[in-house]
Amino acid sequence: MSASTVILVLAPAELTRAFRARGLKVTPQRQLLFSLLHCNETHPTAEALFAVASKLMPGISLRTVYQTLNDLAAMGELQVVQSAGGSTRFDPNVADHHHAQCDRCGELHDVYVDDLDRLEVSNLAGFRTDRARIVFGGLCAACQSPKPTKKTTKQRS
Repeated sequence: MSASTVILVLAPAELTRAFRARGLKVTPQRQLLFSLLHCNETHPTAEALFAVASKLMPGISLRTVYQTLNDLAAMGELQVVQSAGGSTRFDPNVADHHHAQCDRCGELHDVYVDDLDRLEVSNLAGFRTDRARIVFGGLCAACQSPKPTKKTTKQRS
């Protein structure tokens, strides 16, 4: 898959149907979360989703957010990503892909590796792999940019 590939994730209406097909309740809170996750490329934490959702729907509980995310992950509609900082992030892109994470700000985004099947891995000692998840670490473009410095000049009288 190339970097220009567009990944389509399930639309909120499709997630609603998938929940109902599994006998799970579809509440207005869950429908809000479905819409917040749709094509969301930020890899949010449950707490970040809760912060946005609670502004749009006061009274939504963090428990509802976690339960919905866990249900979606169990259904295969979300990937659970453990970030380098230790937080659990949720990725609605379930296509085969990898991630790049900024060591400074923690930004996490999707990357695609061409010819992954040609990757040579040593020291597996008979371990049969079913999948590979690669996280590239470094600095994002924003963190690489030099920060503007304030120059102070004294005026002479």
